Amino acid sequence: MKKYFSVMAACLALCLLLAGCAESQAGTGSSTQHSEQQADKESAASSGAETKDPGSEAAANKAETADTEGTENKAATADTAAAAETKDAAHADASQAPVVYFTSDISAEGLVRIYEALGWTPEGSVAVKISTGEPPASNYLHPELIGDLVKKVDGTIVECNTAYGGSRSSSAMHKQVAEDHGFTAIADFDLMDEEGEVEWPMSGGTRLDRIIVGSHAENYSDWVILSHFKGHAMAGFGGAIKNVGIGISSPSGKVYVHTAGTKTSGSIWYSDQDAWLEALAEMVSGFSSHVGKEHIIYINVMNRLSVDCDCDGNPAEPDIHDIGILAGTDPVALDQACVDLIYQAEGNESLVERMESLHAIHTLEHAEEIGLGSRTYELVSIDD
Repeated sequence: MKKYFSVMAACLALCLLLAGCAESQAGTGSSTQHSEQQADKESAASSGAETKDPGSEAAANKAETADTEGTENKAATADTAAAAETKDAAHADASQAPVVYFTSDISAEGLVRIYEALGWTPEGSVAVKISTGEPPASNYLHPELIGDLVKKVDGTIVECNTAYGGSRSSSAMHKQVAEDHGFTAIADFDLMDEEGEVEWPMSGGTRLDRIIVGSHAENYSDWVILSHFKGHAMAGFGGAIKNVGIGISSPSGKVYVHTAGTKTSGSIWYSDQDAWLEALAEMVSGFSSHVGKEHIIYINVMNRLSVDCDCDGNPAEPDIHDIGILAGTDPVALDQACVDLIYQAEGNESLVERMESLHAIHTLEHAEEIGLGSRTYELVSIDD
């Protein structure tokens, strides 16, 4: 019996020992799993943080992209605005440039049409300044070309005597030339210096302090400066500025301009080319200021484009085909447009050489400097 109880006690102890080991093993397994779970949670947390960061980075990148695109868009908008502003400024400049009208129709009808394009209405007595042309064979504008226009404005054809001799240096001979060339048949003809000369003030120049014109110039309130554009042996080219600067000057006024304000009698030849070209521009400035810009229009006819002036009785034959008629209210813009067309024309070599050898463009450069007009212009064809 005692032996029985001993065996039972041993079994019970063994059971308790096994239960303790199981509980200990179970406890150990639970602790390991928790650690692993904790590690997993920490890993997941870390991984989650890493997973969340790319999302945040994407959001940041999106924001950065938006900022970048916004900046680029702002820059592009600014560039566009700047470009638009530049274009608008250029357009404004272009819109402010004087208009020069053009027609290729060199006819009496074309001349009247281009005059009408100017929209100019004279307010009083009208002088039509032309060159009567030196005999026997100069390239003046013929009466059949200009007659309709002269009649339309009810104009008087005006001229002054020359300062270099020839057939137009005295009133009697000059009147005979005007009659022989047909001008007295289409309108009244007035030699403005026949009864003397007057001085008008000139300011803002560097060569002249006055201009000297035929006294009859004071009889006219409105002026049509009708010029034959061509070459010239002293100025390089003759157009609107030459037709006024020398053509409206009395003989002593012509010497005064040709010698850059140094004398009023004697030879017209002068050694300082640029100085006399500056005086030429300044005479026109004085004339325009005295008469008033609104009272003057300028028309240039580009036909018979010889290298020689209409003051030459035997000019060289033209190398350039006839181009057209141009008109405007700015003599600088008008002459510049004609010069530009010469440079574009075929067969221009002789005339270009004549202009460049005499530094002819300096007349327009100085004219612009003293405020007579603009070398920038808008050329508008009336042929369309």
